[in-house]
Amino acid sequence: MQLFYFMEYIQITFESLSTDNKEMLIALLTEAGFTGFEEEEAMLKAFINRDNFDRNLFQNIISIFDINYSESLIYETNWNQEWESGFDPVTVFYPGSDRPFAHVRAAFHEKNNSVDFDIEVTPKMSFGTGHHDTTYLMIEQMSKLDFRNKHVIDFGTGTGVLAILAEKLGAASVHAIDNDEWSINNATENFIKNDCIKIMLSQAETLPAEQKVSILLANINLNIIIVCLDEIRNACFPGATILFSGIMEKDKATILDELIRKNFIISDCITRHEWLIISAKVG
Repeated sequence: MQLFYFMEYIQITFESLSTDNKEMLIALLTEAGFTGFEEEEAMLKAFINRDNFDRNLFQNIISIFDINYSESLIYETNWNQEWESGFDPVTVFYPGSDRPFAHVRAAFHEKNNSVDFDIEVTPKMSFGTGHHDTTYLMIEQMSKLDFRNKHVIDFGTGTGVLAILAEKLGAASVHAIDNDEWSINNATENFIKNDCIKIMLSQAETLPAEQKVSILLANINLNIIIVCLDEIRNACFPGATILFSGIMEKDKATILDELIRKNFIISDCITRHEWLIISAKVG
């Protein structure tokens, strides 16, 4: 007899949310280990592996807000079916232009031949489809960088979408890193779907001390970025470019102060719907 193991996930559904509360909830729940989100106009669904759910931490987070929620237990396969039924492809444009740069879609969508880069992902429980502002900002700003023959780190790879794009943009090598086992499995599938051959994937919480790169992508969250700033600097050649995202606009002063204190050179700072991306260089 063959036995099959299906991951169990807790689904938390919040309703009647303001935009500000929704964005803040996503940021806080991501830090608490939630790895999947579905957004509608005034509703948010958040997903976390049942084994990783810290109820006390969750209660501390929601006590900040005056919101109602419902909780249910679902299986990974059910979540995938629900996601597929409502997932729309995302097109990211070159900054300040109506020219399409990248198109992120699922396998059941038709390939978009009008964009420069067509990327197929199945996110499952992983973060990174281009729907969320942080991923959109990362893809948009990557269009401004020269990846040709560069060595790259994608720190917090999630679905692997940024690593895939970096290879398509001509990177000599890409090291994709994530601490979540499900993200590692998901990213592996997505790398295969996109015929990637230059990406090395590692499950880790820290950056490799022995590796130096010219571009580092860090779409994580404020706290992890601040804690890892020394590691990020040590992983980069002098003059390397780093894109920091996963940061809320309200934390702009905090992150800029930390980057300046650590002697990073700020090149650009852009917001989109309460979220922030910072382009910086290693001095």
